[in-house]
Amino acid sequence: MTAVPLAALDPIATFVMTRSPVTVLAQTDLNTDGIREWILNNLLPLLLLTVALLLLWLGGGKGDNAGVMRRVGGVFVALAIIGLAVSGTGVDIGTFIAGLFSTSGG
Repeated sequence: MTAVPLAALDPIATFVMTRSPVTVLAQTDLNTDGIREWILNNLLPLLLLTVALLLLWLGGGKGDNAGVMRRVGGVFVALAIIGLAVSGTGVDIGTFIAGLFSTSGG
């Protein structure tokens, strides 16, 4: 076992003692960009594929084509809502719709 000279630990001790533990542990900003990108790139396509396969398997095998198309329409509505939530354009669309019903003051 090799002994570490105590003088070699002085810069580390000085660094730790002059900063709070939070500053030492979290040097970067905390955000959810990584998990959001992972969900959009990996989880969402997998869920869409699962829903598509279930729709085909449950409805298509029985010959209930109208029921399958009704479910597919619901899936398209859900995809549109997810698209609005992910892209951030929901606020712009809401402002546009509100502008259709409100009157201007001038």
